[in-house]
Amino acid sequence: MAVLRYSKQRESIKNYLCGREDHPTADMIYTSIREEYPNISLGTIYRNLSLLVEIGEIQKITTDGADRFDARVTPHNHFVCRRCGRVMDMMVPVDSPVIEANKLWDGGEIHECRMEFYGICKDCKKTEN
Repeated sequence: MAVLRYSKQRESIKNYLCGREDHPTADMIYTSIREEYPNISLGTIYRNLSLLVEIGEIQKITTDGADRFDARVTPHNHFVCRRCGRVMDMMVPVDSPVIEANKLWDGGEIHECRMEFYGICKDCKKTEN
């Protein structure tokens, strides 16, 4: 693997994500990073996000809308609200599906499982009553 050159912009993107729990989109990241780097392009944001995902420093969450990004790379699940689009971490044990799947599947050894749960968040649920 080639040595990855340091990039102030990439570091800024990663730092921005580390300070967030709302799983921002590339557009949200672009808007924020432009305050520090006014000449940065959306393409540069996408390239750096892809690279950070590829090297395992962040994760991409694919939803019905725009992809979201998360600096927390330890195994955990996500909840996606179908009404407002909010993405939240679900810190529930993820070992159980892996253990059960390994018992039932003979195609190799499963190390990790990531799931997205879809529904209505508690804030949206309050407004429907």
